[in-house]
Amino acid sequence: MLEAPTEGYEDAIVVPEINANNFEIKHDLLNLVINKQFFGHDKEDPHAHIRYFNKITSTMKFPNVPSTSVKLMLFPFSLEGAARIWLKKEPPRSILTWDDLVSKFINKFFPPSKTTNLRNEITRFQQKFDETFYEAWDRFNDLLRGCPHHGFSELHQLDTFYNALNSNDQRLLNSAAGGNCWIKCLENDLKNHREKSKVLSNEARPIVSKVKYEALYPSSFIDVAELKVWD
Repeated sequence: MLEAPTEGYEDAIVVPEINANNFEIKHDLLNLVINKQFFGHDKEDPHAHIRYFNKITSTMKFPNVPSTSVKLMLFPFSLEGAARIWLKKEPPRSILTWDDLVSKFINKFFPPSKTTNLRNEITRFQQKFDETFYEAWDRFNDLLRGCPHHGFSELHQLDTFYNALNSNDQRLLNSAAGGNCWIKCLENDLKNHREKSKVLSNEARPIVSKVKYEALYPSSFIDVAELKVWD
């Protein structure tokens, strides 16, 4: 009974057998993964870590080797601190697929309580007193990107942002759109320009609304860059 155990040391992640000749993880790829590790701090965004990891691992292709196998093999190297401890505590051979790993990782470091708090921040969003239209728009998009599974519809996102603006910016938007900003946005821009938008990541889906925003100087108009609402 006092002998040291000889079982139970298997990793939680099961990497499928790779049948490829001369398969080898390059040091350059490994270094890229290690240089951007996730520690599990409260301020860290697990969604952003997964997006970065996907981007890095997609830069190299291995013949006859599924990309998901490479991801399963490399992901532990992208963790440190509390995140590495979490993975070590997972039951042996309990993670069989990449989707399973992502799901467990997100659920651990982005719990429902955090989702609720961020959803509340989005719902209660308000333009600050000294904040310009563009600054408010960027801050609103940052909130959406921070909680990509917020569940708000495209209409709800646009409506929330519009109602958060000060009366002057609301008036200028409506005036530039020829009366009712949201009718034009929904009937025209959302249908005609959505596919033309540039997607920043595979998980992001943009809504594009091109409107002319009347500047504070009556003699000038500026085109608002493609307004993107990310969900």
